[in-house]
This record gives sequence, C-alpha cells and structure tokens, in this order.
Amino acid sequence: MRSFWIFALGILSLYACQNEADSPESSEKSVQEIPTEGGNDIADIIRNPISADRPLDTVNVARMDFDEANYDFGSAREGDVVKHIFRFTNVGQAPLVINNAKSTCGCTVPEWPKAPIPAGETGEIEVNFNTKGKKGYQDTPITISANTNPPQTVIHLKGSIKPKPE
Repeated sequence: MRSFWIFALGILSLYACQNEADSPESSEKSVQEIPTEGGNDIADIIRNPISADRPLDTVNVARMDFDEANYDFGSAREGDVVKHIFRFTNVGQAPLVINNAKSTCGCTVPEWPKAPIPAGETGEIEVNFNTKGKKGYQDTPITISANTNPPQTVIHLKGSIKPKPE
C-alpha cells in the first residue's frame, strides 16, 4: 500500500511540473536578456565581469584601490567599540557596485555605499568593531563582494584587546 502512494505522488508531481512548464504564465515570467546599446559591453560587465561564453575581461571592470587594506588600531580595552573608515578609489573602467560587506563574526559591522561608485571616484567603508568578550590579538577580516575581478576583496582590522580592569 505504501508503494502505491509513493508511485501516485510521483505521477502527480510529474504531471504538475509538466503543466506548469507548458502554461503561458511561465513563459511571461522568464528572464529576458537586456541588450547593450551600441555594442557596448560595460552594462554586462557591471552585472557580471565573468562570462562563460567569452574570455575574462580584466580591463573594463571596476577595481578597488584602498588607501590602506590593513588597519592596526593598536590596543583597546575590552568593551570598547573601535571605529575605522577604509577609503578606496575605483581605479577601474566601469562603475563599482558593492553587493555586500561582511565579517566573520557579528562583532564587526561594516557599512558600505549602496550607490554605484563611478570610475575615478572615491568611496568609504565604515567598520565598527565591538571588543566585548574579546581578549588578546585580533585580526578581523572584512570581505567585500563587488563587480570586480576577483569578485571579493578582503581588508583587515587588527589590534590587541586588553582585559577590562576589575
């Protein structure tokens, strides 16, 4: 009896999937390719600099050049909040779009620009590091995901945390 129900469920699933694919609504929901104007591939590069059907373009992409990719804050007391602003310039050929910036723990919170950074312009990523519960030397990486090649850039916030005085 159990085999019958499994077989019946499988047949219904196949039938439902087939009808959904054949329905006119499913073709209207499909993703359409957006053509670039005048043969300019910059719009495509902004969306994804890596494409399977053509060679990797490492020239016409956005590139982040940080004033400092590693910031050593020296020492701080446990419980302090260390703040730092990482400044960068888009030295690439396309507008820079940052999709995400994150750290390995919730104690470090980065804020990044949500609007595209034009080629040649500068931007800032503000990082707040809460030292509560931290002791000793800390090296906190912040991973930035953007339309760059490579698509991720890592910056570091480093320093020592002294115990809270009793």
